[in-house]
Amino acid sequence: MIVLGLTGSIGMGKSTTANLFAEAGVPVYDADAAVHRLYEGEAVAAIEAAFPGTTENGKVDRNKLSARVVHDPAAMQKLEDIVHPMLGASRQKFLQEAEQSGAPVALVDVPLLFETGGEKRVDAVVVVTTTPEVQRERILARPNMTEEKLAGILARQMPDAEKRKRAHFVVDTSHGLDPVRARIRDILVEAAKLPPGRS
Repeated sequence: MIVLGLTGSIGMGKSTTANLFAEAGVPVYDADAAVHRLYEGEAVAAIEAAFPGTTENGKVDRNKLSARVVHDPAAMQKLEDIVHPMLGASRQKFLQEAEQSGAPVALVDVPLLFETGGEKRVDAVVVVTTTPEVQRERILARPNMTEEKLAGILARQMPDAEKRKRAHFVVDTSHGLDPVRARIRDILVEAAKLPPGRS
């Protein structure tokens, strides 16, 4: 089974692209959704211990936690040290199940794939991109998004041009869904011919 890693900066259309891969019959692992599950279960006690006051009613309060770690690299590292091993285990389980189901290709959707060295754990990387104007427009249309928040998020993400340079496949979401669907079909044909590349 070939494992594709899907990534792209905020506002590039990555979630939509992941949904279109799923629509094409590809099992998709959504790292953000997995984090949500951890924040409502397995990770709660460890996060409360590391960052007292950031959980409520047995769940992590994402806004409180974000406020604690967003401008503090050491705190962010501490959070990642808690969450990443749990995420790794849930991703492994997903991949085993996908392989057992006989899927020729599986997709792991990881926003910070390159930033966390995740490209070593997949056979090929798909980067989702769009124009800077479209990206900005999409992000600022989100509820509670501010210029300042946007700057903080972009500062943590590898620049789009660098991601595209390191990608095996690039999907441009600037022109609607049909070109993306067509591109996904091409990628799945190409991916089936790839030699395994994960370490």
